[in-house]
Amino acid sequence: MNKFLVAISVLVVSVFSHAKQDVYTSFASDEAIKGYDPVAYFTQNEAVQGSDDFSFNWMDVTWLFASKQNLDLFKSNPEKYSPQFGGYCAFAMASGKKVKINPKNFSIIDDKLYLNYNSKVQQNWLKDSEALIKRANDVWVDFAEY
Repeated sequence: MNKFLVAISVLVVSVFSHAKQDVYTSFASDEAIKGYDPVAYFTQNEAVQGSDDFSFNWMDVTWLFASKQNLDLFKSNPEKYSPQFGGYCAFAMASGKKVKINPKNFSIIDDKLYLNYNSKVQQNWLKDSEALIKRANDVWVDFAEY
């Protein structure tokens, strides 16, 4: 293989290994989770609207928080608090679809946040979440943006 092809191969592998997974935002908004505080799902076990006073840009979107404490927790470990599958509906992701969410329809399973489209979808999600998580994880890899 000539040096040019080797260089291109290395570049392609580098780009793919550093690909950014996309994050769901509402139409005409750059706010993740429709402005809800991702940390509050873990600390309060409820969907809490974030505030513009406590915002942070991560993965090219704005994340809002209800308090400085939640903002600081997120900054210290965003992967822990951010929703799985970029905040798209977890149930739909298991079928290979990117679907919007209702931030009030959530579950925390094995210390990970999953969001769903609505309460009916969430009920179906919770019936077989273990198998659905496995399928959604496999599908999500294909949605990486390059």
